[in-house]
Amino acid sequence: MTIRELQSFLLPHRRLLVAFSGGLDSTVLLHQLVTLRDALAPELEIRAMHIHHGLSPKADSWVEHCRTLCRRWLVPFDTAHVQLPSGGQGIEGEARAARYQALSGSLLTEEVLLTAQHLDDQCETFLLALKRGSGPAGLASMPAKLPFANTLLLRPLLATSRAQLEEWALAHQLSWIEDESNGDDKYDRNFLRLRIVPLLQQRWPHFARSVARSADLCGEQEQLLDELLAEQLAGLMSPQGALLIEPLCSVSEARRFALLRRWLGHHRAAMPSRAALQRLWQEVALSREDANPRLRLGEYEIRRFQGELYWIPLRATDKESVYPWPAPYRPLCLPGIGTVSLQERGTAVRAPVEGEAVSLRFKASGLQHIVGRDKGRPLKKIWQELRIPPWQRDITPLLFYGEQLIAAPGVFVTREGQATENSCWHIDWRQGMEE
Repeated sequence: MTIRELQSFLLPHRRLLVAFSGGLDSTVLLHQLVTLRDALAPELEIRAMHIHHGLSPKADSWVEHCRTLCRRWLVPFDTAHVQLPSGGQGIEGEARAARYQALSGSLLTEEVLLTAQHLDDQCETFLLALKRGSGPAGLASMPAKLPFANTLLLRPLLATSRAQLEEWALAHQLSWIEDESNGDDKYDRNFLRLRIVPLLQQRWPHFARSVARSADLCGEQEQLLDELLAEQLAGLMSPQGALLIEPLCSVSEARRFALLRRWLGHHRAAMPSRAALQRLWQEVALSREDANPRLRLGEYEIRRFQGELYWIPLRATDKESVYPWPAPYRPLCLPGIGTVSLQERGTAVRAPVEGEAVSLRFKASGLQHIVGRDKGRPLKKIWQELRIPPWQRDITPLLFYGEQLIAAPGVFVTREGQATENSCWHIDWRQGMEE
């Protein structure tokens, strides 16, 4: 890509955050952007960010190398230290997720993120997807532009080979970091880069460009399917993002799986394998009527309730916990769940009388008489009648005075908890909000 082609690619964006590892690829990208700024586009505002994973003993010296280059090129520089989670993705996947999370949190208003993946990276990504048995969506690999963190992620170098990047770097006497882990072929991407792709390129010199063309064609097919299925998918989804099951029973398996993938894509889920989609349909959507099926995918799970599929974040709840709420009844945070407080508006209940200890819990035994019902019912039956999904029941707090259930804020009030003209509290429950 020439400097003028780079200028055209970036339009209309002028505020740029560059993911700057200090390696060959990102060094060339940052240098090209600086060259463009200095020669043709003084309006460009370029920042660079280095992600410090702490995986290499040389990590601190890499930071200083990147800082020195940015100082020389008059580019504001920042570093983010990240810790890798144990999410089961392997070091490569976890490092990538941590990088993008840190970069996402660092973007400024109207800024776009630029990363330095190139033609050879695209080839490796395609082959990794092929190894996993991916369909067209996975084989489409990396787009040059895609939505990211309420802005865009741009990859200007996708049509540029590593050899071309090396030519630029040598011609401009650039220095860059060589990560020692890049020579370790126990990592799948390194195995392809070091052993497989060079052999393929030796036999077919234009192999990487042919792969990129196939990836583009797969991307076009996926885009066409998105357009063709968008209206049907919208008709199957509730405003809360749940998916109707019954209409999916009468379509072909190919269309059903395509719709399920796009529903998961709507929720920004990682694309499941074909086997996982089959399990989703057979074990969750089509399980017996009285079952409470679930399928875990990462930190979420798919649940079924009253003829719909739901995408639900995993939450750890302890139904045995009791949270005392003593006077003066300041907002009470239930860790990882939400906050309960007294407000001018909310669920109306009677105020506690002297000697009644107030607490929040997540289970209640015996028959409960709620306002609007003539007979007592077990709490499980009340939840069912009020159409409260099982996963909401586990995180909806119950207000107790002593051992008496008073209310489930926002859902119901018991007869014993009814507000009176002379005694009234308004309970506000905010799920996911902390004090």
